[in-house]
Amino acid sequence: MTGLGAVFRPQLAPERLRAVARVADEVGLEELWLWEDCFREGGISAAAAALAWTERVRVGVGLLPVPLRNVAVTAMEAATLHRMFPGRAVLGVGHGVQDWMGQVGARAESPLTLLREHLVALRALLRGERVTSKGRYVRLDDVALDWPPERAVEVFAGATGPRSLRLAGEAADGTVLTANTPPDGVRRARRLIDEGRAAAGRTDPHKVVVYLLAATGPGAGERLRDELVAEGVGDVPDLGVAGDAEAVADAVRRLAGAGADTVILQPTGDEPDPEGFVRFAAEQVRPLVVA
Repeated sequence: MTGLGAVFRPQLAPERLRAVARVADEVGLEELWLWEDCFREGGISAAAAALAWTERVRVGVGLLPVPLRNVAVTAMEAATLHRMFPGRAVLGVGHGVQDWMGQVGARAESPLTLLREHLVALRALLRGERVTSKGRYVRLDDVALDWPPERAVEVFAGATGPRSLRLAGEAADGTVLTANTPPDGVRRARRLIDEGRAAAGRTDPHKVVVYLLAATGPGAGERLRDELVAEGVGDVPDLGVAGDAEAVADAVRRLAGAGADTVILQPTGDEPDPEGFVRFAAEQVRPLVVA
């Protein structure tokens, strides 16, 4: 069964999160995802608040940019969330937007090497292992968490290019794909992820989460077009969807058919009713996806 969720975009002020998270919990939305976009809202702090305000919805962070974070801090924060809210936190890490990383003096010479080292160390620490690492970027000396998660947890990686997708298959438990990924792009990503998994000899499950830019209600088509053009992908076919619940559900099914395990509906940056968007996803789109 395809999972379905929605994004709380950081274009909204942080104080809006409480109402959106509570609506997501009340209407039975499966997952609410957050972004750690520079220079808007912190991913871990927002996730902790959303989890504390709710009882059942899973809260994802996609993504935490690894150049900003010592891996031990990432592991400590992730383990804390997983212990306080078992089974409800979903965390992904990635390269970060390189221009933003440059702005804060954290741009890595080799983003791929950094992400690989971070993923390997982070997953080991969250398994409760004692880690010593002398990598190019990740250097740990006999580090172990006092409070690792009590059960196995998944670490997702955000990826777009071929080398990053192969790395996600090799070193992560799942992959997050942006809303600029059409169904054919999901199929291509799955092939590259599987190449990485095969190279690493991995046979465990690997989940793929895909964002889907979606707009509904008055002016939906215009809002969708404006955002795609602003992102520089206005001429890419099969990106985004505007319309009623059936139109959105059909787009979700196409991504699922291409290999997505979970589709996260991403409202436009100017969505006029974030709470209503969450209700729309859970109450109108979800029944059509599972029908």
